[in-house]
Amino acid sequence: MKKLINIIAIVTLLFILTPFQADARINSGVKSHPVEAKDAERAKALTTRLEEIKAMDKSSLTRAEKRALRHEVKAIEKEMKTMSGGVYISIGALLIIIILILLL
Repeated sequence: MKKLINIIAIVTLLFILTPFQADARINSGVKSHPVEAKDAERAKALTTRLEEIKAMDKSSLTRAEKRALRHEVKAIEKEMKTMSGGVYISIGALLIIIILILLL
């Protein structure tokens, strides 16, 4: 019996610790809307700006300028994440939700 409990615990931990990303729009059956031309242009502009920042020679910049660039990069990445949409759920969260649904 102890062996069975250990195996179940190990399998549960493997599922919880294994990251799994699921797009909620696809799983829920909701069709995703095509990206508008305005969003595509904005994404291209943001990508171009990120490439410019990466190509810069940062050794000649002051500490404040480097900090401003870091903040700009973080803001650009955050904006690009919000534009891409989608909800990501880990296996652990999914298992907890299923268990809660079964218990209730």
